[in-house]
Amino acid sequence: MAGLKLSFNFVVVLYHVFMATCFCYSENNMFPSSDEIQKLLNSLNKPPVKSIKSPDGDIIDCVHISHQPAFDHPLLKNHTIKVRPNYHPTWINMMNASKDRRSSSSVTQLWHSNGKCPKRTIPIRRTKKEDVLRADSFRSYGKKKSTSVAQPSSIDVELDVSRRYEFAYAYTRGEFYATIATLNLWNPRIQESNEYSLAQIWIVGGDLDTIEAGWQVDPELYGDTNTRLFIYWTSDGFQRKGCFNLECSGFIQISNKIALGATMSPTSVIYGSQHDITIIILKDVESGDWLMVLNDEIIGYWPSELFSQLSGDQSASLIEWGGAVANSEAHGHHTTTQMGSGRLPNQGYKNASYIKDIEIVDTSYTLGTPDVNLVMERGCYEILTGINDDWGRYIYFGGPGLNSNCP
Repeated sequence: MAGLKLSFNFVVVLYHVFMATCFCYSENNMFPSSDEIQKLLNSLNKPPVKSIKSPDGDIIDCVHISHQPAFDHPLLKNHTIKVRPNYHPTWINMMNASKDRRSSSSVTQLWHSNGKCPKRTIPIRRTKKEDVLRADSFRSYGKKKSTSVAQPSSIDVELDVSRRYEFAYAYTRGEFYATIATLNLWNPRIQESNEYSLAQIWIVGGDLDTIEAGWQVDPELYGDTNTRLFIYWTSDGFQRKGCFNLECSGFIQISNKIALGATMSPTSVIYGSQHDITIIILKDVESGDWLMVLNDEIIGYWPSELFSQLSGDQSASLIEWGGAVANSEAHGHHTTTQMGSGRLPNQGYKNASYIKDIEIVDTSYTLGTPDVNLVMERGCYEILTGINDDWGRYIYFGGPGLNSNCP
C-alpha cells in the first residue's frame, strides 16, 4: 500500500477503509481505457448459469461453483473444493443447541424475492462499469486504500489525510481457532459518499494476515446506502493481496444461498424490531483453512495457502468485535455519519447497536467467553461491555458522530 511503512508489532489492523488500495497512475495514464475496464469486468464477472435481478438494482449471477474467481489464483489452480469441513468440533454442537439465543431467522437478502441459484452454482453480485469507476483506481477495485491503523492503545496512525478512521471495538489477545458472535443489523446514515460505516469481526494473525466479516454501508464501494454483508482478507498487511467479497481470487464460496456484498433485509428500528445475524469464523485444523459461517450456512472458506501467519496449524493472535466509520470532515467539522444505530451505547437495547453471544475457541478447541479490552472515540462513537446469562459476553457500541461532545 502506498505511503509510510508501518511496523505492526503488537499492533493490529482493525478496520482499514473498505475501498481500493492506492494505485499510482503515470502522468500519461491518468484514466483507464475502455478496453482496460472491460478486461477487468471480464475477469470479475464469470459466465452465469442463471441471472437474477434484485429489487435494489443488483444483478446476481449464478456461476458454476468450479468457475468462481477463486480459481484464478495461481496457488489454487489445482485446488479441490471442500464442501464440508474436514474437522467438526464438538463445540459446534453446543452452539447449535443454544440456537434460540442467536440470530433472527427473518433476515434475508433482497435478491431472494426474485429467485434462487441452482445447486452446484454460487451467487455472485455482478460488478458494473460504474462500480469500477467510483474507485480511486480501477486497477485496485475491491481492495482497501491507504488507511489509518487502529491499535489496541487507541492511537491512530494516519496515512490517508483525506479521511480519519474512527473505531469502537472490543478485543482480546491469545491463541484462537475460532470466534462466534451475533451482530445487530442497522442502516446507519452516511453523510458523504466517500464515507462508510460498519460492524464486524476481525481475525488477526501476526502483522500481515487479517480476516474480516460483518455488515457495511459504503456508497463508494456499492453505489448506494444499503446495508450489505461483506468479507475481506489480506495476507500482506493490506499492501496488494486480498479484497472484499469475491472481487479478487482467494475466498472459495460453496453456498448457493448467500451472495457476498448483497443487501441484507430487514434492518433494526429504534424502539422497534431488532434483527441480527450470527457469524462464525472457524479454523479447520486438519486443512488449515478458515471457514465463514452465516447463521447455519457455511458460506465458504479462505484456503490456508493464502496466508503466511494464519496458515497450517497457526492460530489467530488477536480477535476484535465492533464498528468503524470513515470521517472525511468535509465541512471543517466531524462527520454526522452514524455508527451502528447512531445512538450511544448507554441507551441500551432497541436503541444502541449490539454484538452479543461473543465467544472464542482456543487451540484446544474449547469454547469460552472472552475477557475484553475496549477502544473508542469518546463523545463520537463509544462502547460498553457486559456479561449475563441471556447474552453471554456482549457489547453495545456506536454513536451519532457530530454532537456537542464531538465537534
